[in-house]
Amino acid sequence: MPTFKSRGLRGSFLEELINLTNDKYLSNHLALIQKVPTPITPINMDSKTKQITLAYFEKKSTVDYIGVAQTIPICFDAKECAYDTFSLQNIHEHQVEFMKEFENQGGIAFFLIYFSKKDKFYYLRLSELLIYWERALAGGRKSFRFDELDEEFFFENVKPIFIPYLDYINKDLRLRDNNS
Repeated sequence: MPTFKSRGLRGSFLEELINLTNDKYLSNHLALIQKVPTPITPINMDSKTKQITLAYFEKKSTVDYIGVAQTIPICFDAKECAYDTFSLQNIHEHQVEFMKEFENQGGIAFFLIYFSKKDKFYYLRLSELLIYWERALAGGRKSFRFDELDEEFFFENVKPIFIPYLDYINKDLRLRDNNS
């Protein structure tokens, strides 16, 4: 798996896999999911290459992806983690609030986390994240460990380059139905 030196490229491997997966879901008429661009204002541009060399974020971004899968609105964020512990500093309060409101409106919100050291992917349900989030707000750990996570929501990359997150949305929905 690629290792990136720049902070700005972290997540590129995961996002590329998700984009390929989204293309496959679209071509099979299973889902229409789009990458949400981060709004920026360019400050400096290289006159030769026409590339932006300095910019600032116009506003806080909410999630990386949003769309619909078979009439169900979904939104999710993609995160990579090089360690066995995921810091909640990687998730922002405005993201959590957006996702909570998204689910209040009948959608499904989640995180896809790639644990690069273990080459494992994890579908983190919003309800599960909120357990760790509330624990941190109450003065507890400001992270969660790989071994704390629900084994049922771990998966590996399915060849050829495909992240079957719709399968985990189905698991998530079944869990919600069982808990109703």
